[in-house]
Amino acid sequence: MGDIKTKETTIFEPELLRQALLDSFRKLNPLSIWRNPVMFLVEIGSIITTVSFFAGLFFESGEPSWFTGAVSLWLWLTVIFSTFAESLAEGRGKARAESLRKTRTEVMAKKLVDPGSKDKYEFVSSANLHKGDYVLVEAGEMIPGDGEVVEGAALVNESSVTGESAPVVRESGGDRSAVTGGTKVISNQIIVRITANPGEAFLDRMIAMVEGAKRRKTPNEIALEVLLISLTAVFLLVVINFSSLSIYSVKATGQGMQVSLTVLIALFVCLAPTTIAALLPAIGIAGMDRLFAKNVIALSGRAIEASGDVDILLLDKTGTITLGDRQAVEFIPLTGHSEQEVANAALFASLTDETPEGRSVVVLAKKKYQMRLTALPHSAKSIPFTAQTRMSGVDMDGESYRKGASGAITENVKSKGGNVPSELEQKVKSIAKSGGTPLVVCHNAQILGVIHLKDILKGGIRERFVQLRKMGIKTVMITGDNYLTAAAIAAEAGVDDFLSEAKPEDKLRLIREHQQHGHMVAMTGDGTNDAPALAQADVAVAMNTGTQPAREAANIIDLDSNPTKLMDIVEIGKQILITRGTLTTFSIANDVAKYFAIIPAAMVTIYPQLEILNIMHLANPYSAILSAVIFNAIIIPMLIPLALKGVKYRPMPAEKLLMYNLLVYGLGGMIAPFIGIKIIDIVISVLMYV
Repeated sequence: MGDIKTKETTIFEPELLRQALLDSFRKLNPLSIWRNPVMFLVEIGSIITTVSFFAGLFFESGEPSWFTGAVSLWLWLTVIFSTFAESLAEGRGKARAESLRKTRTEVMAKKLVDPGSKDKYEFVSSANLHKGDYVLVEAGEMIPGDGEVVEGAALVNESSVTGESAPVVRESGGDRSAVTGGTKVISNQIIVRITANPGEAFLDRMIAMVEGAKRRKTPNEIALEVLLISLTAVFLLVVINFSSLSIYSVKATGQGMQVSLTVLIALFVCLAPTTIAALLPAIGIAGMDRLFAKNVIALSGRAIEASGDVDILLLDKTGTITLGDRQAVEFIPLTGHSEQEVANAALFASLTDETPEGRSVVVLAKKKYQMRLTALPHSAKSIPFTAQTRMSGVDMDGESYRKGASGAITENVKSKGGNVPSELEQKVKSIAKSGGTPLVVCHNAQILGVIHLKDILKGGIRERFVQLRKMGIKTVMITGDNYLTAAAIAAEAGVDDFLSEAKPEDKLRLIREHQQHGHMVAMTGDGTNDAPALAQADVAVAMNTGTQPAREAANIIDLDSNPTKLMDIVEIGKQILITRGTLTTFSIANDVAKYFAIIPAAMVTIYPQLEILNIMHLANPYSAILSAVIFNAIIIPMLIPLALKGVKYRPMPAEKLLMYNLLVYGLGGMIAPFIGIKIIDIVISVLMYV
């Protein structure tokens, strides 16, 4: 398999534009376009004006045939621009989906005859593997399907999914047991239980997700569509009444001409919310595409939409707020001992410790005191850390070096006849209160001092929380640490609240409490114990490296397994909602200028007094109506880049955001058409004169 992360597809790529143009004509089929009722009615109007144009070529009519033909042409372009916007958005998704299809490779799998024995297996095609089958995967082999590691541990190259070249460890019994079909085992061997039937694998689901044509409308989108249909129905009734008024006025006053069918259709199309109706499908499709560009797969449009409304964000401390590995930051000696003595003993006790904490002790000792000891004598005996002893170290040449939990070290020292300094408890508590983890160091029966281990905050995480607070989102840190440690880290990180000593039922209870108070809750998770809370959350982001239960409970999958992506997901969700709202505001606002263009032009022969409404001083009725129709059409392709890219989100309170949008897109949407229609009218007037 190749790398799923392809180069960014731009809307100006010739092949993409060419295919979108072809698809836009295919979408003119009434059986396809009826799903967009507003544009369906515009297409009906286009057909009627086209018939009127050809009829006018052979029969006498009350208006110039060039006018009817021009209106008909621009109505067709209005529909085509609409289908082009949707086709262009879908094309980006289809291009990504096609690149995913090319990565799919069928391999021969070693299916175990007896799950309890890895010595007996048969070769079967990966396409014939089913949920519940067990397969053996050795170094250099592709993992044949999605599954969970049930035995062994191995380095796996997941660049085909994440784009990251660095291999990762996948092992049984933990939160990093899930594997994806098509990734490659680099070293060791593992037994994998297949968790997906043919056609249901992660890659198959990804292909379905990124193909815009298969995206279902979200509730918010449906609600907006209902509003647009309602407005269109109102304007349809207005136009019908306008026609009746015209007929009555001509008969009553005996002057002027009845408003023609072409003008009525032009009036309807310009009054209907065609701009947002044309761009609405593209906005949603492009939103999913932007999410995928960040290597995140949304399992539904509803999940993205919900992320835009999130106001409570639950984040695990380890791996999300902190780097996940505690680092040694300080050696604290007790009275009568030096810091270098503590560092020296800590170095001896850590040379055989392969944990991240142990390696950080070695690094700090070497960095601070230039200690160059890299290995122990062959006679040295390593004492590994266990859950029972809660300490580790080394014995050599009759000397004993240990580091570990305070209680474990004090018991060890007492058993050897040593004394526990009275100041030790105070130093241990001081580190714990600061949010750190204390490791006590001893040499033989003497306690020398304490190592301060600290959860290191991720770079820029505090600034991200400030940004989220500006968005109106409350952040809650979830951790298994004790209250004092959790409080210290929460204060340093700048989160709004925290839950300490959290168990799975505590997470679930916290989410339900917030939801009962009307909040939209998002959370991240990767473990089996996170599955209940993920299933309850409105937006649930599972790590691709997590367990199968976590991935099945989530509605968004992060391929990079980076928990801080949740913040990006929330921003994209808000960006989709804002884009939809701003373009709706613009669409409705730019109708105002069209009133001043079409209504005076249509009725001026009956009511000359309406000429006062011609504030743009348009040349003549035909030019005025055609200018409005042309502007109504060309504004759609002009806004396509904005619909696909999305309106830039600015963290600010909702009321300020509303005022900003009203000023920029409301006022701007009202002014722009006056300028645009006037310019088009001048051009038409020149062409008519020529």
